[in-house]
Amino acid sequence: MSGFEDNAGGEPHYHGHRERLRQRFREAGADALADYELLELVLFRVLPRRDVKPLAKKLIERFGSFAEVITASPNLLREVPGVGESVGTDLAIVFAAAQRIARGELRKRPVLSSWSSVIDYCRTTMAFAEKEQFRVLFLDKKNTVIADEVQQSGTVDHTPVYPREIVKRALELSATALILVHNHPSGDPTPSRADIQMTRSIVEIAAPLGITVHDHIVVGKEGHASFRGLKLL
Repeated sequence: MSGFEDNAGGEPHYHGHRERLRQRFREAGADALADYELLELVLFRVLPRRDVKPLAKKLIERFGSFAEVITASPNLLREVPGVGESVGTDLAIVFAAAQRIARGELRKRPVLSSWSSVIDYCRTTMAFAEKEQFRVLFLDKKNTVIADEVQQSGTVDHTPVYPREIVKRALELSATALILVHNHPSGDPTPSRADIQMTRSIVEIAAPLGITVHDHIVVGKEGHASFRGLKLL
């Protein structure tokens, strides 16, 4: 356990700072806070007897943004002095909550009429992941999500994808449409030649079975790319 998580004892000199930061959040909202300040608010509860501003700044410096901190793996987080198991757990809880909220928004209505929710969900769940993941949203005939599954996880620049297995799973779920999603840990969401070829393979296998591929979305820290928008579908 690191020194940041020990009991400091004595009267906390940072109590006023904490209350001022909370008040600013209550009055002006999250947009009025820098990333490290929002991170401080998260750390207040897990480190109640420490000045967490230095640790919050150190985490932002190491990972780049609030989003990248809460999505960082526990192993990488523990490389930062001051981060113990409890800090890693609380950050993971924040990430899980963000995913659950985004998933809830996605399931409320047909995805084709709420495309921004689809993009938000994809970015929340995958944009800052350290390794490539290939996710499939399985849709029913009303284009509502009936299943959301990570089919494969790979390395920092490759994920093995098996088109026939994806279509087989769609048939098992009685899905009539798919949205394919994967991330580029490099940050650049531009589809690769392999991405394009793999997508075409899935479309060719799915189409004769009455299964439509609505889109393939690639997400990264720098944004997202839509195969449909790029006229690759």
